Amino acid sequence: MSELHIRAALPDDDEELSLLDRSTWSPLHAVMPEPRPPYPPFFDERHAVDDVLVAELERRIVGYIRLGHPTRLAVNAHVHQIQGLAVADEARGRGVARALLRAVADEARRRGARRLTLRVLGHNTPARKLYESEGFAVEGVLPEEFLIDGAYVDDVFMGRFL
Repeated sequence: MSELHIRAALPDDDEELSLLDRSTWSPLHAVMPEPRPPYPPFFDERHAVDDVLVAELERRIVGYIRLGHPTRLAVNAHVHQIQGLAVADEARGRGVARALLRAVADEARRRGARRLTLRVLGHNTPARKLYESEGFAVEGVLPEEFLIDGAYVDDVFMGRFL
């Protein structure tokens, strides 16, 4: 296995990240409909290039994690939130998501965060187990918050101190 490399995203990564985002779409973790053309850019006014870390294997992007703020309030600035995580199917089971979670925790600390939070769909058991193994705990649940493929799904809030 080649060595995994985590780095800050670059503007030139937009197309490759957009493709990764589309290829990993699943109702297991997505609340938005499956993407259809024309595809929007990966980076936009809500999702800056500076807020994304990418994982590379053999100089190819195989994963990303997006860091943001849960609100725009100054009194909440000490909390950062994971607002996207994806790993290419062929790279799953190789520690990519775990490496991205650890790197984003380091980045959030560097940016002055005291807490790191995320939201995950209740039926996404693999992701929830991974987050728990990295120190995240369930902090709240919105029961049946989403209707996905005809089934009601909980929205689970998780967080950890840094």
